[in-house]
Amino acid sequence: MLLAGKRALIMGVANKRSIAWGIATAFHREGAELAFTYQNERLKENLEELLDGLGDRERFLTLPCDVQSDEQLAAAFDTLAQRWERLDALAHCIAFAGREELTRPFHEISRGGYALTMDVSAYSLIAVARHAARLMTDGGSILTLTYNAVERVVPGYSVMAVAKAALETEVRYLAAQLGPQQIRVNAISAGPLKTLAGSAVKGISRLRDLTEQVAPLRRNITQEDVGDVAVFLASDLARAVTGNIIFVDSGFHIMGVPAAGDREQT
Repeated sequence: MLLAGKRALIMGVANKRSIAWGIATAFHREGAELAFTYQNERLKENLEELLDGLGDRERFLTLPCDVQSDEQLAAAFDTLAQRWERLDALAHCIAFAGREELTRPFHEISRGGYALTMDVSAYSLIAVARHAARLMTDGGSILTLTYNAVERVVPGYSVMAVAKAALETEVRYLAAQLGPQQIRVNAISAGPLKTLAGSAVKGISRLRDLTEQVAPLRRNITQEDVGDVAVFLASDLARAVTGNIIFVDSGFHIMGVPAAGDREQT
């Protein structure tokens, strides 16, 4: 019960395979009181079906919130303030890029597609943190999700890699800005998972195969792996951890490109 007595907001649950849901179930297991945001009615239905599976449906607060709308962001956090008064942890699990922007050559990314990806996937963390900070009156933890395509070229990740680069920079700047309020800001860099968002990245299955072949732990990660690290970051155990990118990828990020002979031996 590492999160007993804590109140956490989860943003970005799409379905049962999403990382956000893995984080939500881990937080629930550890005793956190949970609230969720949803972008539209279709995602609201998905979310409510998942919450029904946890039982005691009335315990969970759900709020409409499209992060591209300043009005909806303000309304969601105002409602949260009325219901809870205090927020201890926030999981920002929101990212979007049009499929066409992920499939076209990098130098042909459209201006509009670039702007949309950056708005939803990167700027939203700043907007969310601004609202969350005023509710974290006793300190707190903000975490977001990134991927190891910032310093390395990952075919198919394209414009999303640029957004993740911005997101990682924001983590450091927000950590420095909000640290005096004892608000910690970190990112989890998860390995490739079979999620709805991951399916839009061409070659995701090959990346998973490669992880099993060359990562130090010789296995792919699970939702539970990410959820447990999120619990750590939201708990008092991580009270001195901020401004970090924490890799949950079986160690894949430390490896160089393996030689053909090395692959044959694994």
